[in-house]
Amino acid sequence: MDFSELRETIEEAELVDAHAHNIVAANSTFPFINGFSEAHGDALSLAPHSLSFKRNLKDISELYGCEKSLSGVEEFRRVHGLQLISLTCFKATKISAILIDDGLTLDKMHDIEWHKAFAPFVGRILRIERLAETILDKEFPGRSSWTLDTFTANFITVVGEIFGLKSIAAYRSGLEINTNVSRREAEEGLAEVLQAAKPVRITNKNFIDYIFTRSLEVAQQFDLPMQIHTGFGDKDLDMRLSNPLHLRTVLEDKRFLECRIVLLHASYPFSREASYLASVYSQVYLDIGLAVPKLSVHGMISSVKELLELAPTKKVMFSTDGYAFPETFYLGAKKAREVIFSVLRDACVDGDLTLHEAVEAAKDIFSENAVRFYKIKLPVKSFGSTNSISPIPAKIKITAQSDVSLVRVLWVDASGQHRCRVVPAARFQDVVEKNGVGLTFATMGMTSFTDGPADETNLTGTGEIRLMPDLLTRRRIPWQTREDMVLADMHLRPGEPWEYCPREALRRVSKLLKEEFDLVMNAGFENEFFLLKSVLREGKEEWMPFDSTPYSSTSAYDAASPIFQEVVSTMHSLNIPVEQLHAEAGKGQFELALGHATCTHAADNLIFTREVIRAIARKHGLLATFMPKYSLEDIGSGSHVHLSLWQDGKNVFMGSSRHGMSKVGEEFMAGVLHHLPAILAFTAPLPNSYDRIQPNTWSGAYQCWGKENREAPLRTACPPGISDGYVSNFEIKSFDGCANPHLGLAAVLAAGIDGLRRHLTLPEPVDANPSSLDAELQRLPRSLSESLGALKEDAVITELIGKKLLVAIKGIRKAEIDYYLKHKDAYKQLIHRY
Repeated sequence: MDFSELRETIEEAELVDAHAHNIVAANSTFPFINGFSEAHGDALSLAPHSLSFKRNLKDISELYGCEKSLSGVEEFRRVHGLQLISLTCFKATKISAILIDDGLTLDKMHDIEWHKAFAPFVGRILRIERLAETILDKEFPGRSSWTLDTFTANFITVVGEIFGLKSIAAYRSGLEINTNVSRREAEEGLAEVLQAAKPVRITNKNFIDYIFTRSLEVAQQFDLPMQIHTGFGDKDLDMRLSNPLHLRTVLEDKRFLECRIVLLHASYPFSREASYLASVYSQVYLDIGLAVPKLSVHGMISSVKELLELAPTKKVMFSTDGYAFPETFYLGAKKAREVIFSVLRDACVDGDLTLHEAVEAAKDIFSENAVRFYKIKLPVKSFGSTNSISPIPAKIKITAQSDVSLVRVLWVDASGQHRCRVVPAARFQDVVEKNGVGLTFATMGMTSFTDGPADETNLTGTGEIRLMPDLLTRRRIPWQTREDMVLADMHLRPGEPWEYCPREALRRVSKLLKEEFDLVMNAGFENEFFLLKSVLREGKEEWMPFDSTPYSSTSAYDAASPIFQEVVSTMHSLNIPVEQLHAEAGKGQFELALGHATCTHAADNLIFTREVIRAIARKHGLLATFMPKYSLEDIGSGSHVHLSLWQDGKNVFMGSSRHGMSKVGEEFMAGVLHHLPAILAFTAPLPNSYDRIQPNTWSGAYQCWGKENREAPLRTACPPGISDGYVSNFEIKSFDGCANPHLGLAAVLAAGIDGLRRHLTLPEPVDANPSSLDAELQRLPRSLSESLGALKEDAVITELIGKKLLVAIKGIRKAEIDYYLKHKDAYKQLIHRY
């Protein structure tokens, strides 16, 4: 067989190095020729007369054209300097992208930015244990010590722009991860860590398992892969605990089935075990770095062959595991090309692959698998590119945020309005990430009709908070060039949440649901909105409906299709799932339904969704409004929300107790029904909201519930795919687009918790139009005044949401009532605020 095509493909391949570490500003060469740095483990170091040492020395000497001796190589490095040495090595490797785990702390190591002089694309991998240790090494501001809550809050908000997470749990307590570690166990583990001397080194198994599980949640939420160290390593690693088979509990946990996981270092000497896992678990991938080039030639070839015994070639990735010295990148790439050629050639000879399949496998292993897995956008083609690295390359800024000029820091106030401060990117990175943006207390007391604090909110222009960006929510703005946006938390000072913060309020009540009942509430929003076009009448601008077509009209969608093509594409780029969209019953009205997520993430997604729809509509010369009743003569717009309860990755709202739901599902929903009049003060926050909540408009005007009854404010749903007789969620229809989603969901959660605590039960469902039972059913509040009155009497919501925040909300609602009572047509201006 002629293998020239295979050889040429491999030799010319531009590589994606999916796992490496920082280069250091040093001239010593013995560790890289030896095969391991001290940081990688003395136990694995090779003697100067070992086969690996001699092989590496020969290869480096030939690259440099110097004397084949250690002293000859060291002299060459000393004379030419690190910059030229690095250029030489990286030009020879043809590496087009590097993902760097900078959690391996080396003396005098260069930052990630420095490496961009040698590869067109450089991205960061975040080592989770090192991140945790860095956080705990700092003194907690204003507190005597860290708590589990303050640690977690900081842990999930300092990630920044990354392309994956990495765990070295194998080094600390092993890979037998308990994904259901209890809060008490985690707190005790944290206490043990804090009692030890600094710098912090986390070894407590419960706390490591807690960090690992939280990281998987983050990875799944933001569609990030997780690298896991498996197999051999430093001398402090117990290889009995680094066998990847220990990960089966993690791999079978239903919460993390969609989380992409890569087993590093070929899992050597457990390569067959790793191959098996990749063959039976769709989320498992493999990386050959460290095994290649650290093992003997026979060991490298055997290890890669074992990986490919069961694992598909589309699940195996190349990396150099380069560290400290540029020569390690060169040796890793050189040996990988030789080993992969040998393995694929033998597979062709044995009849396992055709030559064409081997060529495609080479492309996949060296580049394409990693591009897909890490979702890298390469500035040059992976294969067949005529570009090469310039001998003196300029630093190229390629990472997702490197060319950003401005960052929008977003928050939603208590009246449901989206607001932002805009900060130059350099200042955001240098100052705002750590210290936030100053903001007056008054902003959380503002109403829908004026930008000043309402009376009776106890909030004035005296006092200042900090808008602290939640870096996990940082997103590139697709409809603007060189701009990012990020959601903010409200802190009195960095690390100390303000009690008026809506996002913190939802977190606080969510935490209560988890601690008391081990439950998580998921939410999925339906967004109804009007598209309006500007017309001039008698020299005045008026906003009229985009069209006048009926419900689910094909012509309505056809006319708006260019807008929605862009909206859906933008949503996808923001990692927000769209389930469906259609024309609604109002003139110019449409609906876009989102996939469900944990309630905190669902609320964040709703904010971004509103931003997207309004921005794309504006781009097309239209105005999108979410206000509840744009026209008093037409149908209204809601922001219906579907809710379910989850435990250990399973929907536990469903059940066979009664009505197709579980006991906890019924109790939770009964609590929501009981408190619904008060909840409306959060979910229907304007007088205009109650123009929408009317009988016979599918908006839910009576205090009742029904099975698939769209006239009921609470509706249990059995979507396609759910077994007959069961319900997967319930819908709240009396939730509109002027509501702050975090506050609205916090009120719903508080009500549900009360239902669980008191074991409330639901009345019989209403299977008719509730308006036909007017004499039997209680009417929900007909006005904001009535819902505000119900809120004032609701001790449960007051207690769980917080008295001070409730005072502000009540003050704002009272001001809304008074203003719109005096200004009957003022509601027409709401299209510009919502």
